[in-house]
Amino acid sequence: MQKVVVVTGVNRGLGLELCRQYLSEGVKVYGCCRFPEQSQELLELKHSAGYQFELVPLDITQPGMIHNLQYVIEEPVDILINNAGIYGPSGLSYDQVVVDPWMEVLRVNTVAPMMVTQALIDKVALSNDKKIIMMSSKMGSMGDNQKGGSYIYRSAKAALNAVGKSLAVDLASRGISVGILHPGWVRTDMGGMSAPIDAETSVRGMCKVIEQLSLKNSGQFISYDGSHIPW
Repeated sequence: MQKVVVVTGVNRGLGLELCRQYLSEGVKVYGCCRFPEQSQELLELKHSAGYQFELVPLDITQPGMIHNLQYVIEEPVDILINNAGIYGPSGLSYDQVVVDPWMEVLRVNTVAPMMVTQALIDKVALSNDKKIIMMSSKMGSMGDNQKGGSYIYRSAKAALNAVGKSLAVDLASRGISVGILHPGWVRTDMGGMSAPIDAETSVRGMCKVIEQLSLKNSGQFISYDGSHIPW
């Protein structure tokens, strides 16, 4: 049976590269983002991949669209990759942080991955691989935080780590493993052009980490290069 991977946030950057690399391995991919028709690179990839690549319109801030995923994707899902995320306002000092942008980032980066997981959990449980990936960041690490700042993004990713760890505990009885990944500092729209690695390198490493994910290392916080990150 052909392996099935679902990826959110595929219109650019890491999400697009995840689709590209999994498709090159003969995997069937469901790529989800708000406006698939607006990404030329995504449309070109769809044209070349054909039936192997399904584009799914999905706004992860809309509960109804998330709920409908279970009907749009009818087959078992081997790997669910919750990749979609936003950075939010940057460069804010502690006295500049305000509520509304913070809530938006928490909703997209922390709450939405949990809701997507809820919608597709039964599909994952029916698959062979049974893997769920939370795309986190070393910015969410308490032990690694030596610079302060970035209150909104750091807190959202730290909260996502907590979600992923609890899921790893709660889903073990169903044979589902959960990976919490740091993609590295990558040259994307979010990471900026001064980042040291490109998306291809990051995704190649993460795919290897995902391949090695099992119940034995479920719930661990791991970098794209396989190294462990302190909580």
